[in-house]
Amino acid sequence: MKNYIVLSAISFLFGFSLLGQNKTDLEKSKLFEKVKNTHAYRESYVQKTDTSFLKNKNNYTYQVREEFGDLNRDGKMDKLTVKMDTLDETNPLRLEIFLSQPTGKLSLAVCSDKIIEPQYPAEKLGKYSGYQIPDFIIEKGILKMWSEIKGGNITYHFKYNRGNFELIYVEKLTNNATKSYVDENTIFTETKFDLVTGLRTDTRDKLGSAKVLDVRKKRVLIRPLPKIQDMKFSDKDLY
Repeated sequence: MKNYIVLSAISFLFGFSLLGQNKTDLEKSKLFEKVKNTHAYRESYVQKTDTSFLKNKNNYTYQVREEFGDLNRDGKMDKLTVKMDTLDETNPLRLEIFLSQPTGKLSLAVCSDKIIEPQYPAEKLGKYSGYQIPDFIIEKGILKMWSEIKGGNITYHFKYNRGNFELIYVEKLTNNATKSYVDENTIFTETKFDLVTGLRTDTRDKLGSAKVLDVRKKRVLIRPLPKIQDMKFSDKDLY
């Protein structure tokens, strides 16, 4: 490309000299230098633009969630944010957790782009996921993440332990409705899974009924406990 532009400039000057024999060599030299400088400026501009684009490839700049609370039980306020990349057509979301330091400053402890589903997943070909962005609550040192799922919702409970946020408890509520509404025949299933003890309890009942249909208990041990930075939004199907 460089050679092409320089050759074009030379051709231009050569043609110019044929058409205007009155131009002095000094004038031609100045014109040639002007063309080279213009090319150098354009090349520099493109390079800077390309570099800027690469640096800002992940533009998680639009904040949609912010929560404060003591997560590591040191008596100081920690911070959680969820930000969206609005330049990416899938609108991915990034979870970040900042822990307070002895200096009073906040330090990034967790960063995950996987645990929250993009608003317009690639597999849905540009269509909305159908689920709102999860809510987060910090309560008594426990980080709770509430998310919508098909036919209900799921809540993860995370606890800070030795530098990691581990999944210790899962609450899940689903129903078997096949239409856009529930009625007296709709069966709800409530799942409570204590990952620390491994006890999982599934309770089924009908809407408006005081009688429980059935309760099922089983023990499922997961070791090591899942860490928040390793979890994906599709993990909701595992619990």
